[in-house]
Amino acid sequence: MIINLLKDLIIENINVNPYSELPSSAFWKSGVTQENPYVIKSIYKKKFDIKPNTKIATAGSCFAQHISRHLKKNGYEVIDEELAPPGLPDDLHQKYGFSMYSARYGNIYTVKQLLQLAQEVAGERKPENYIWKKNGKYFDALRPAVEPEGHDSEQEVIEHRNFHIEKVKNVFTKMNLLIFTLGLTEMWVHKESGTVYPTAPGTICGEFDDSIYEFKNASFKEIIKDFKDFQATLRRLRSNKSFKTILTVSPVPLTATASGKHVLVSTVHSKSILRAVAGQLSTNKEYIDYFPSYEIVNNPRLHSTTFKENLRSVRDETVEMVMKHFSSEHPPIKKREKINPKIVNENLKSEENIQCEEALLEAFGK
Repeated sequence: MIINLLKDLIIENINVNPYSELPSSAFWKSGVTQENPYVIKSIYKKKFDIKPNTKIATAGSCFAQHISRHLKKNGYEVIDEELAPPGLPDDLHQKYGFSMYSARYGNIYTVKQLLQLAQEVAGERKPENYIWKKNGKYFDALRPAVEPEGHDSEQEVIEHRNFHIEKVKNVFTKMNLLIFTLGLTEMWVHKESGTVYPTAPGTICGEFDDSIYEFKNASFKEIIKDFKDFQATLRRLRSNKSFKTILTVSPVPLTATASGKHVLVSTVHSKSILRAVAGQLSTNKEYIDYFPSYEIVNNPRLHSTTFKENLRSVRDETVEMVMKHFSSEHPPIKKREKINPKIVNENLKSEENIQCEEALLEAFGK
């Protein structure tokens, strides 16, 4: 009797509660369990249009390379200020850091890296302890993978970096839209200067010394501040000329962690903070959007099938599926004849060809 009365009461009030008029996407059962995970309706609703003449800059962790290629392939005006020399074969572009992003900065895993690059471009910061050695060769430790054989002298590293910074300045001043993929919270830092590196000393190049370098794991508050400082730096550099931003979070787990915790715990910790950062920024600012590549890839409905056997590398078909969700709101630009086929090389589609310094840490596993 009491149960029947409760049912009647619920039925009578079903149209006056805050959930009764919500769309199917608001409920786990209809939005996830019963939804087609390859075409998730309403998972992404754009904040603003990307127009055919929008000048796009791309940067971020390894997964950002997929986004950059997709945009080029679909006719968007993606800036590339640091073009490969004419004689370099297409299949070697990526090996030397070309055609990956809008300049030859390689993967930018943390917001602190992005901030320090902007400060350097603006003349507000000079990097310290950034020339590392290996086997008699010299490397730019802030982008160690772009010259895999290294340079012959420190002066050569300096000259190449000065040229690079001028090109990045062009990117930052020309762009109307920045698409940035947040990748890591963990980082290695030069104790004295605070310079942050994309890799730990002693992996690709350099030598590790715990009296010189230290491990840091950025907090939510620190990353928010770094991103706001990055925006402020660019506003000064651009004479207050506005730009929009689309943030994504890389779905790729950590290869290894130096936090002292299990790598699974560290991965969830890192990605949770980055997702919260992206959510906070995109919620509070109308000119910052968030694209949910992380959620699409890690949808429990797909039971890890989006990854290859190592449970880190995202399958090629998954990338295509993710970018179809992006295209549902930002459809391809029709004038495809303008795309340089050398930039979008068909041989560079596979996840196996994504350049990712962090993945090299797998070699140190036991």
